[in-house]
Amino acid sequence: MMLSRVANSIYWMARYMERADNVARFIDVNTHLMLDMTLDRQATQWYPLVATSGDDETFGKRYQIADEKNVLKFLTFDQKNPNSILQCIFRARENARTVREVLPVDVWEKINELYHLTQAHSRKRSVADLMDYYTQVRRTGHLMTGLMYNTMSRSQGWQFAHLGQMLERADKTARLLDVKYFLLLPERSLVDTPADAVQWGAVLKSVHAVEMYRQQFHTINYKNVTQFLLFEKAFPRSVAFCLDEAAHTMSNLSRGFERPNKAIIEMAILTQTIAASEATQIIATGLHEFIDVLQYNMNLVDEAIYESFFKD
Repeated sequence: MMLSRVANSIYWMARYMERADNVARFIDVNTHLMLDMTLDRQATQWYPLVATSGDDETFGKRYQIADEKNVLKFLTFDQKNPNSILQCIFRARENARTVREVLPVDVWEKINELYHLTQAHSRKRSVADLMDYYTQVRRTGHLMTGLMYNTMSRSQGWQFAHLGQMLERADKTARLLDVKYFLLLPERSLVDTPADAVQWGAVLKSVHAVEMYRQQFHTINYKNVTQFLLFEKAFPRSVAFCLDEAAHTMSNLSRGFERPNKAIIEMAILTQTIAASEATQIIATGLHEFIDVLQYNMNLVDEAIYESFFKD
């Protein structure tokens, strides 16, 4: 088994890079979506971005208004927000730096380049500069994934990175669905209207899912989008796909254990929750409640991974 310190660093390097990529993508898509909205509608669209990050409580303690200036600062360059893009990239770089000997040199160089780019952009203030920066974060995220997939042996190092990436991606896709369902279009009169379709289309765009979604569904509505992003096992950003990948990877990492470890047990509960559900059922009983259960079980998996693989 790889040293727990090394495994932990690789796992969190991948999670933080995936987190930074997701935040940049959500902001970019949300900003472009608002170009066609009235000023009144635009004013309501910033808080959901904070809610998607899961840091709304932290935001509320430091900012009074969820407007463009405050939300972009909080999510992008706020040093006191542990999940801002700046902090995610800083932590990804620190984790990568401690395990450079087991990473392809190109992976380290891309993370290091993004870190220095982030430091430079944090001193700029124009929206145009920010949009360019978000594009760079996304491109680096894609390059990182490609480099690791194509240049790393499928040893434990790669598997811990893949595990971290898949769990982070599942978490953010679930949060995105939850926030859209509750906050972006709360008026019942707007459900299944063209405005609603535009919003759900933005959700699909946020996870690069528009084209793959349209191969299965002709119309964009909340039921189909929920089905696709939660349960479509062939789409690499759906919750079901990510959790299946995580479970398979965790199984590989657990070979040699005398009995199923805690992480395997908690992961099995999580994947069974998805396998036993479908969109119509959970919408009828409560999508928010279902995702709350998912988030709770994901937290248990996180704790179990630490206990099973990283604890000295």
